Amino acid sequence: MSFVLQVSIRIKPENVDAFMKKLDENARAARSEKGCRQFDVLVDPKDRTRLMLYEVYNDEAAFEEHQKGAAFKKYVAEAVPLLADRVRTVWKRVSP
Repeated sequence: MSFVLQVSIRIKPENVDAFMKKLDENARAARSEKGCRQFDVLVDPKDRTRLMLYEVYNDEAAFEEHQKGAAFKKYVAEAVPLLADRVRTVWKRVSP
């Protein structure tokens, strides 16, 4: 079973452009990781401050490796403070 992470994000309105640049760096790095199967960034078409990340990893160990990476650490340090809210939900995919 795959490890799936859904992250609901609300960006502070004044930080949208800066956050999106930092998120793009993290998403590109994650997509190149061996254990990452998918990393999608979805934006609410009516509200650009609302996003959802949909991340799929081979397993929880692959996600843990992702969190140890330089790109993720930079994202947490520089991008997360630009947010109004962030809620992470873990899922397990039951079919390949």
